[in-house]
Amino acid sequence: MEVKSTLKVVNIADIKGNEGVIPGQHFKRMIGCPEIPTDRLRIGHAKYTPGAIEALHWHPIEAFYYILSGHAIVRNIEGEEHEVSAGSFLYCPPGIAGAHEWEVKESLELLAIRGSTEANKKLQFTVDKKTKRSYSDLEELAERDAISFSSHY
Repeated sequence: MEVKSTLKVVNIADIKGNEGVIPGQHFKRMIGCPEIPTDRLRIGHAKYTPGAIEALHWHPIEAFYYILSGHAIVRNIEGEEHEVSAGSFLYCPPGIAGAHEWEVKESLELLAIRGSTEANKKLQFTVDKKTKRSYSDLEELAERDAISFSSHY
């Protein structure tokens, strides 16, 4: 019996990137996208310019970030600050308790890993720091196929 390889080898320089979710972010989808589909895993390569700020937000799925280079301040839902740089990583459990905010001090480069490729689970909810109320813009919900959901029961 002959076995055909499914191995994918790609150079990040060959991947076309797009603007990210905030000004100053550039994002390249690596796997878990139409170009290289996967069952459950989505990995992207993100670059941020100095001064970029990604407001306090959370995701309905686990998120993992590994810092490749640069320096940033990350704040949690309680306002605690954590300095991150090359070799640091963040594990953000799903839900508001895993909320995080980025303040980029010098050019930041990281790998962003999510535990799902389902469009309606790739959501990001911004948190009002005072009230802790969360929201996502209607355009974001529509783009992520999250206007309505199938029952989980």
